[in-house]
Amino acid sequence: MARPKRKDKTRVVLKTGEGQRTNGTYFFRWTDRKGERHSVYAKTLDELRYKEEQIAKDKSDGIKAEARYTTVNDIYELWKDLKRGLKNNTFENYKYMYETFVRHQIGSKTVSSLRKTDIKRFYNYLADERHLKPATIDNIHTVLHQILDMAVDDDYIRNNPSNNVLKELKQSHCFQTEKRRALTKPEQELFLDYLKNSPTSKYWYPVFAVMIGTGLRVGEVTGLRWCDIDLDEGVIDVNHTLVYYEHRSDEGKRGCYFNVNTPKTPTSNRQVPMLDFVKEAFLMEKKNQELLDLHCQVTIDGYSDFIFINRFGQAQHQGTLNKALRRIIRDCNDEQLLKDENTDLLLPHFSCHSLRHTFTTRMCEAGVNVKVIQDTLGHKDISTTLNIYTDVTKELKRSEFEGLDLYFKAE
Repeated sequence: MARPKRKDKTRVVLKTGEGQRTNGTYFFRWTDRKGERHSVYAKTLDELRYKEEQIAKDKSDGIKAEARYTTVNDIYELWKDLKRGLKNNTFENYKYMYETFVRHQIGSKTVSSLRKTDIKRFYNYLADERHLKPATIDNIHTVLHQILDMAVDDDYIRNNPSNNVLKELKQSHCFQTEKRRALTKPEQELFLDYLKNSPTSKYWYPVFAVMIGTGLRVGEVTGLRWCDIDLDEGVIDVNHTLVYYEHRSDEGKRGCYFNVNTPKTPTSNRQVPMLDFVKEAFLMEKKNQELLDLHCQVTIDGYSDFIFINRFGQAQHQGTLNKALRRIIRDCNDEQLLKDENTDLLLPHFSCHSLRHTFTTRMCEAGVNVKVIQDTLGHKDISTTLNIYTDVTKELKRSEFEGLDLYFKAE
């Protein structure tokens, strides 16, 4: 005998898995491919059957039914467990970006409900209300895009809703960025002369002279050991970098610590020739430490005997150097204005990384081959070098033509 068909209160026949609750609302229950039971609910039968159609479509497309209940935070936890191939400080930075900016804004949304407009709205919020810099939003996008790519790969969603969103927003007014400015030759000379002759700032001359004369990244400079330089041959061996970052491990280790990492990219393992004033800077640092009876007192991941140390014998880090730069710029400009209140030569605001850009600019101005520049700086991609090279040659062309214009006028 055939089993009687189930009906709702209005006598409409219900399909397999459908049912009606005592309050008149409807539900649909099904089993996924893992054997787990799931349910959806709706106020009307029409609404319920629309949801059933979406579930059937997801099944046919290979989309996991549980995606309707899986949040962005859930996928982030999966990504965090499986992600490999990143340096510790980069991974910790990605986790910090997600926890700080994503988790409590769009992290609770289910991945299946996340739309491109949600990502756009989120990035606009970061720029307009949180006033984050484009580089910070770029970092947030990097980790969020990877998480959503994993959701696509694992059949939680069909397409990554963050695709091309940042590219579109970079074209809007809030994503305009200023290119990092190198010191001009007069500014560079003013900076180094002030350091050499200032009783309060001459301690900083060696480290900043090495930065200007080598183009090393700040972590590469602070990580240099005496065994990494050959003063007789005039060569610097760049084989590691010193990083200082917030640790957020699952084991509960927290706080900021130094670590020694491999250089940023494989091409960053390199040898850099010493200019004469760079060699003098190293010798000056050595002499200063001998006079002060100062010795390196720290070992980091087995590395010790660091060249640039503070008065306690500890390793230097970027934050301290950038703070020192701000004081030096202020004091140097005050001195310049005391000499001549109408002077046009003042130091601009700049950071340690600007000194790397300054060295690159000097090489371009000197006509050094672009491949030699790439090798010296340790750039993985030649386009990074070419972008700087193009900017500098534009300025050189402009200044040369200004001289040519004066030459024609003189005739």
